[in-house]
Amino acid sequence: MKKWFAVLLTSLPLSAMAYPIDVQKEIEGVKLDYTAYDTAYDIGSISLNNYGQVPAACKVTMRNGPEAPRVRRVNVPAGKSIDVTAKFNRQIIKLRIDLSCKPE
Repeated sequence: MKKWFAVLLTSLPLSAMAYPIDVQKEIEGVKLDYTAYDTAYDIGSISLNNYGQVPAACKVTMRNGPEAPRVRRVNVPAGKSIDVTAKFNRQIIKLRIDLSCKPE
């Protein structure tokens, strides 16, 4: 029983398949918050929350190493939130997100 429990404990770190996410933000004149998360092994996501009184125009660029960056342009209404996702051809090892927002 102890051997089986030891094998179970050693396999736990192998089941966690999260990848690191770096976010560089440039937010001008809007009250915006974000939450980045890994949806799947080849899909990156970021949730944008606008807490201000003015709508925000945002440009989200997601990079995964040598692949071409995925660029998404979204408008986040005042008091609302929007999810932005990008699917890559390869497994994500490290996701880099550039976020730039300004008032609409």
